[in-house]
Amino acid sequence: MTAGPHQAPVRLEFAQPLRFFLRARRRATGEVASPWDGTSTLGHHVQSAGVPLTEVGRLRADTGAVGPGERPAPGARVRVEAVARPQRLPEGERFVLDVHLGALARRLRLLGVDTGYRNDAPDDALLAEADESDAVLLTRDRGLLRRRALRHGAYVHGSRPDDQLADVLDRFAPTLAPWTRCPACNGFLVPVEKAAVASLLPPGTRRTYDVFARCSSCARVYWRGAHAARLDAIVAAASEGDAPGNG
Repeated sequence: MTAGPHQAPVRLEFAQPLRFFLRARRRATGEVASPWDGTSTLGHHVQSAGVPLTEVGRLRADTGAVGPGERPAPGARVRVEAVARPQRLPEGERFVLDVHLGALARRLRLLGVDTGYRNDAPDDALLAEADESDAVLLTRDRGLLRRRALRHGAYVHGSRPDDQLADVLDRFAPTLAPWTRCPACNGFLVPVEKAAVASLLPPGTRRTYDVFARCSSCARVYWRGAHAARLDAIVAAASEGDAPGNG
């Protein structure tokens, strides 16, 4: 069938969690009329409305469940659901974060979550790293999530790092192992005797603290310093399923 001048558009109804991605005038109802052209898949219609497929769960037409690769008929009506939470992670439970999510990367590593991050990584390198390591790419860049090469991705909600952390934990429920990874490089932390690192410590730290860990990858030394209470709050809230706000 070819497109004609009077073919009815495909009518999409987006669930509430997805309306954030729509143009402002469409958010109240969540309804979008997408022009039918006879060749575009349902997934293309959804992404043309501004919603990355990484955020989409079930698609339901009048005839039942449909897939994003199907070509809808003229006038088809489709309900677009948000991805179900918690969403199952790939086996390795690994994330790769884009360059704008450095604070979130440190928080995830603090919780022992395998987190790839570089503050100078171009988009193509992020996609390659995520795909090669079977990781989920976390980003607030909708265009990046629409790249065809991406296998696993997710939009991160929230402008503050703690809100972003809460969103990621709620969506994926990763296994947590607090205080086991280096916040700076993602390497594993191992206990170290004070005498072995004493020469690397500031005088005040050397006098005050006795328990230390060192990164097995970058050799940074860690101890429970002035920020310990704040970090403990992040770990405790995350373990209980509710990351704290900054306020």
